[in-house]
Amino acid sequence: MKVQPIGDRILVKTVDAETQTAGGIYIPQTAQEKTQEGVVLAIGDDKDEIKVQVDDKIIYDKYAGTTIKVEGEEQLIIKAADVLAVVA
Repeated sequence: MKVQPIGDRILVKTVDAETQTAGGIYIPQTAQEKTQEGVVLAIGDDKDEIKVQVDDKIIYDKYAGTTIKVEGEEQLIIKAADVLAVVA
């Protein structure tokens, strides 16, 4: 199944949160915060509103978007306005 967002929507694959701190302490999954980073998989057809490209690593708003499952993998559909930054 292939998902193609429409309008000013972006399809994002979320990046897993870190399971270990810099000091070496392991963080259990129940204590981890919701990740806010992802990789752009597809963009909608409103090219004037969307400032990111496919394969860009982005940071998005914490409560943005709708989570969907595509072939067993969780992905997120968000509005272009919810993108906060592109990670270089």
